Amino acid sequence: MADVKLTAETRTEFGKGAARRIRRDSKVPAVVYGHGADPVHITLPGHELNLALRTPNVLLTLDIEGKSQLAIPKAVQRDAIKGFLEHVDLLLVNRGEKVNVEVYVHTEGELAPGAFLLEHVLSTLNVEAEATHIPESVTVSIAGLAAGDSILAKDIPLPEGTTLATDEDAVVLQILAAQAEEAPADAEAEATEA
Repeated sequence: MADVKLTAETRTEFGKGAARRIRRDSKVPAVVYGHGADPVHITLPGHELNLALRTPNVLLTLDIEGKSQLAIPKAVQRDAIKGFLEHVDLLLVNRGEKVNVEVYVHTEGELAPGAFLLEHVLSTLNVEAEATHIPESVTVSIAGLAAGDSILAKDIPLPEGTTLATDEDAVVLQILAAQAEEAPADAEAEATEA
């Protein structure tokens, strides 16, 4: 799990105009909340935050006016066309505290020989883990699976200290038989006449 240190500045200006000015200075408006405390509106360095958010469930150490606080991203808003960060919501966490997060499901191995398709019914799993030990992803083997096989949430091995927060009987992956494309009826009639 990545731990990234960022220096934050508190902000007193709010609204669209203030947010645009912040982004023009290559910074990102954000809000930090949690543990029953009042939300704190801050600005973060845009480039460093963008790099940090490439890691799923990154743990951020924020230096806010000389006080160090741990936080994880809860909501990230990006511009739909250009992709730059518009706003980030951060949740305060403590070392040893359990948090619910989504982790990506990765597959390894090859399906059984034949024309089979792998369907990701769920691409992420909700899990509960300690804030400082959140897994980036979970990996499950699909080796030798054939049509009709499925993998349930309870079948996916989780790292130590991580528990499943999703319904354990939820289908995560299923194997389907590939459907052969049917020839149009006109083409079949022409083939039999020839």
